[in-house]
Formats: sequence, structure tokens, C-alpha cells
Amino acid sequence: MTTSATSTTHVAETLRELGIQTLAVLREHLDGSRPQSWLTDLIIDYPTRGGKAVRPALCLATCRAFGGRVEEALPSAAAIELLHNAFLVHDDIEDESLVRRGKPTLHELAGLPLALNAGDAMLIEAMAILRGNRALLGSRMADRVLREFEQMLRHTVQGQAIELGWRRDHVVDLEADDYVDLIMRKTCWYTTIHPLRIGALIGGWNRIPLEPLVRFGTYLGAAFQIQDDLLNLLGDEETYGKEILGDLYEGKYTLMLAHLLKELDRPERSELLDGFLGIPREQRTETDARHVLDLMHRHGSIAFARNFAEGIKAAAIHAFEPAFAAAPPSPDRVFLRDMVDFMLERQL
Repeated sequence: MTTSATSTTHVAETLRELGIQTLAVLREHLDGSRPQSWLTDLIIDYPTRGGKAVRPALCLATCRAFGGRVEEALPSAAAIELLHNAFLVHDDIEDESLVRRGKPTLHELAGLPLALNAGDAMLIEAMAILRGNRALLGSRMADRVLREFEQMLRHTVQGQAIELGWRRDHVVDLEADDYVDLIMRKTCWYTTIHPLRIGALIGGWNRIPLEPLVRFGTYLGAAFQIQDDLLNLLGDEETYGKEILGDLYEGKYTLMLAHLLKELDRPERSELLDGFLGIPREQRTETDARHVLDLMHRHGSIAFARNFAEGIKAAAIHAFEPAFAAAPPSPDRVFLRDMVDFMLERQL
């Protein structure tokens, strides 16, 4: 079942509305900061490149769905968005990526030292924004939000460490469950689970059970990541905004790669491990990457990932009602439900 045109429009309009409000908070927070060209301009670069603002939108819509006001959750949503962009800067450096949202990555534009410093500054400014919650929400709720933020950070850096460790040590004997565990830590906590939890905490004033939101957020985030991995292989750079086949160049462990390694016979598997994944990124050619993609098509790895994602989507739909049982009917509730379809049907 595909999303209707009305639902797609509603999702796009809500993402745009809440993204604009989030960006305004970021601009206000950074206004007057110095040095401008070497720091502030770099901090605001990625947030102004036209991202979808999925994370702040999930936070703000959840807050409203449970009876809260956008103004109460805007600082937290802005901190989440700034943190997301900090992770992107650092990820791009770690992955040696060349393109982000249709433009050169920050380290390609400004150089590695300034980009790394800007990423660090984003983390600091995100924490500064959260400290402002004490005047808005009171010390008890502000401290609870901060603890949630710290918990999410731990999950995310643990997931990143696992992925980087797999690549450095050439760990390949992995299963689909290993991939799901990785993306739950690396992607789901900061992309979906944390924004949903923060929105529910503030909107429901700590009265909403959070565990059902963790379950829903896990499936929603997994659908997001699998679609992102597929787009990296099958999309086009102009609409996707990142380097197509970049995951293959970087040797990232994805659901498709896991499936392919299980399906190849011994000579082909050895060729992939030693002749492609076993060499440095700069030695991997587009011809080699497209050969791996062709293997994924021929051995059903792309189809496997798509079917797996459909199962994840069904689980997310099933988990939605318990997660939002206390939320009355509203446009925000509809938006949050429609995000399940959006995650797998988005083209960007």
C-alpha cells in the first residue's frame, strides 16, 4: 500500500513547517557568534542545505500530539537537529565522503581541521541550547531531557564504534540481526527513538509511557536506514544528495552486503573480500563498485533488503497504536503515522 497524494503533501508540509521553526531557533542561538567565517558559518552550513528535518519534526509533532505546545519543545528539537549535523560532519570525515546534500562535504570545503572543529562546536552549542530548557520547562524536566540526550549520545557513539571497528578489522561473518543491532544503536536512537521520547516527555509532561515509543521508533528508524542504504546504491546523486555507491566505496556493512556474502560461492566471496573490501577506499574504482552492485542484483540481495524493509514497515504500523494510544485524533497523529510510509517511499 502506497501513501496517498494527500498524505504525502501533509507529510511534506509538516516537515517544512517544523523544519523552518527549528532552523529559526538555530539561527537565533548562533547570531553574533564569532569567528564568523571560520566557525559560525561552518556550523550553520549543513542545517541550511535543505535537509528533511525528520528528527526535529518527530520531536515537535509528538509533543503536539500529546497535548504540548511547539514552543515548549523547540529548543530540544533544535539541539537534536544540531547534534544530527555534528554527526554528519564527523561521519563524513570518518568515511572520507565527498558529497553531502548535493554539495561538497564540509571537510572538502573548509579543510579537515576547520570541519572537525566545527563538528565539535555543534555538540557544544547543542548542549548550550538544552541548558536553556531550565527556564522554559523547569529544572526537573530539563534535567530529564538532558539525561535522555546523554543516553542517546552513548547509544549513537557505541553504534558508530561498532561500524568503524567492523570495517577496520574486516569483520564480515555477520547476520541480519547484527545489522539490526548496529542500526538500532547508530541510527534509531538519535533519528527516531530519542525525538519521539523527548516529544512525549514534554508534551505529556512525563505521563506518557515511553517503552512503546522505543518499539515504534526502532522499527521506524530501521525502515529509514534500510531505505537510505538502498538509495545509496540505486538513487541518483542529484536527488539523493550524497555520493552514489558511497557505502560500497567506504566498505560499509549493510543488509545487502550481509546477504551477498552469504550467497556467494567461495571464489566469488574471496574475490569480494580480498579484491574489493580488503583494499583501501582510494583504490576502489567505480567499475569495481558497480560489479558488486551487479552481484547484489543477481544474487537477490537488493530484493532481500526490500522485503526485509517491508516487514519492518508492517511491524512499525503494528507498533504505532500502542505508542500513541494516549494521543487524541489530530493532524500531528496522522503525520506521525504517515511517516512510516514516508520512510520507505522517500526519494531523498
